[in-house]
Amino acid sequence: MNNFENDINECCRVLEAGGLILYPTDTIWGIGCDATNEKAIEKIYKLKNRQDKKSMIILVADEKDIFNYVEKPDKKIFEYLSSAKKPTTVIYEHAKNIAQNLISSDGTIAIRIVKDDFCKALITQFKKPIVSTSANISEEAFSQNFNEIHPVIKNGVDYIVQHRQNDLMSSQPSSIIKLNTEGKIEVLRS
Repeated sequence: MNNFENDINECCRVLEAGGLILYPTDTIWGIGCDATNEKAIEKIYKLKNRQDKKSMIILVADEKDIFNYVEKPDKKIFEYLSSAKKPTTVIYEHAKNIAQNLISSDGTIAIRIVKDDFCKALITQFKKPIVSTSANISEEAFSQNFNEIHPVIKNGVDYIVQHRQNDLMSSQPSSIIKLNTEGKIEVLRS
């Protein structure tokens, strides 16, 4: 079995057990857990020393998955995503079927459809969305590659993915958009 497959299998084992993973995403390295497991999500808030009122992103493998976690997503969003040049996270209203402590007080959830092969394979095999939050202590700068991740984070997770640890390219967070009250796409972070 190669490292890629081994990483996927180990990640699924840890996620099923309610543990935390440190993994490369289509943007920056992230801390992940099962997006339907409230206790696992609490572990991330504690590890990052982050207030649980700050929401986190969830990753899904395919556009059709959005319908499992959002009531009636607007078609305009999918049209926008089809032409987006960089990974884009969408703030959707009326979240459903995910852990309550991931849903913002206004009922929204941030979701990104991944294009990265590793993330797509992981989410597809796990069969549930995965939390993705930057691999840093709250209020500190995000890590641009694996080598910059703080030892507290590395020691605080249950599994560290081997795939792409040697990739030293600088990474950037995703764009963030939402549909505003007039039904227009609003870019919150480009």
